[in-house]
Amino acid sequence: MRFHIVLRYVGLALLLNSILMIIASVIAYVHSDTALMPLLYSALISILFGVFPLIFVPSTSYITNKEGLLIVVLSWLLSCLVGSLPYFLYGGPFDFTNAWFESVSGFTTTGSTILSNIEALPLSLLFWRAATHWIGGIGIIIFVLSVLPFLGIAEMVLFRSEVSAMVQENFQLRARKAIQILAGIYFGLTLLQTIALLFCGMGLFDAITHSFATIATGGFSTKNASVAYYNSPAIEIVIIVFMLLSGIHFGLLFSVLVGGGKEFWRSSVVRYYLLANVVGVAFTAINIHGPIYNSWTTAIRYSAFNIISVGTSTGFATADTSIWPALSHIFLLFFASQCACAGSTSGGIKADRIVLLWKAFTRQIKKLMHPNAIIPVRIDGKAVDDELVSKSLLFINVYLGVVLLATILLVATGTDILEAFSGTIAAMGNVGPGLGSVGSIGNFDSIPTIGKWILASTMLLGRMEIYALFIFFSPKQWKKRVSY
Repeated sequence: MRFHIVLRYVGLALLLNSILMIIASVIAYVHSDTALMPLLYSALISILFGVFPLIFVPSTSYITNKEGLLIVVLSWLLSCLVGSLPYFLYGGPFDFTNAWFESVSGFTTTGSTILSNIEALPLSLLFWRAATHWIGGIGIIIFVLSVLPFLGIAEMVLFRSEVSAMVQENFQLRARKAIQILAGIYFGLTLLQTIALLFCGMGLFDAITHSFATIATGGFSTKNASVAYYNSPAIEIVIIVFMLLSGIHFGLLFSVLVGGGKEFWRSSVVRYYLLANVVGVAFTAINIHGPIYNSWTTAIRYSAFNIISVGTSTGFATADTSIWPALSHIFLLFFASQCACAGSTSGGIKADRIVLLWKAFTRQIKKLMHPNAIIPVRIDGKAVDDELVSKSLLFINVYLGVVLLATILLVATGTDILEAFSGTIAAMGNVGPGLGSVGSIGNFDSIPTIGKWILASTMLLGRMEIYALFIFFSPKQWKKRVSY
């Protein structure tokens, strides 16, 4: 293990953070706001820790799988740590725990917050808050690689360490090509949504920050009432469209641009993802029509935005979903667990694994009826390797196990069971709002200090898809040959 090489690549991730901190500092200077010095100090610290490894450690194009895994995990952890400095130095509602929680929530694109008055923050800190979403949405490592020269084997290892097995299975391309596609789609969607929101009457600053949060499927808004502040059907429709797009495998979005979209519509995962959202919106609208909203138009409007927001792990809100009927809560919890597609910026179990789970279940039924038959799991006519099926089913089990364990730990700290369970699902799926006091118009400030650390850890587990963080904190694993 060459720790100096690891530090060199982690330094690049910290430098990326410093660039956006400097942009936030410029905003602070222009508006003469009180976050200028906290942002400048944080940028300076990030630059120092980022530059020193680049000066003293020689460049290399070869890194091992083990080094790649360590680079990815350390980049996430140290970016979250450095990202918490502007909050902590600013003070106010941010002690170290709250600063860490807000930073982790931003970088993991969870969107949960401890703030009760978001609009009291200076514009520069609101920009930094949104920027952490944008960096984390596509993945810190992939963001760095997208602006670096060709790195050969190092690039391939880092790409493989950053993205999940589900994404690798779908991206049958060289690492450089896949990274270019991810970055191009990501930047393009951000630009297009910003322009669309401007046409709908949103100001430039809010259009940029809400686009950062939408394309990253993050959910940090600059307003206390989230998107409900604007009370604009046009703005809501634009955000719905881009939330749905951001929840689809970016490689399939690219195929629409270059190949007319045949692969896109042929994808059973995309069809399931879109159909599930339509069905969820329809049933929720039926459920909230009458007891909550008298008008069908209003019921469909609020159902569509909030179900799709949760179902893509974005977490924006236009209504207080905590007062919706219990059946609607079930829909919200299901979509907060599943979320969108692999290869997107979404969190959660992923629609791909749900499709694989169903295919594996139907195969098992067939095998019980025909014990001697060889029946492969097929998606879009292609046989899926049994190892990938097993990994996906194991992931679902471990995922739900983490949710159960974190819920138990939160309840042990004195947290209400509804808030503990829904908050854990929201954290693990990188969704943001839960139910009750941590719901769509609430915040996580009432959670005990130890509970905030539990939820922040859960966010990181969800964002890094569990295994990377477990391996990192398992010393015995580093003594073995790790292939990840």
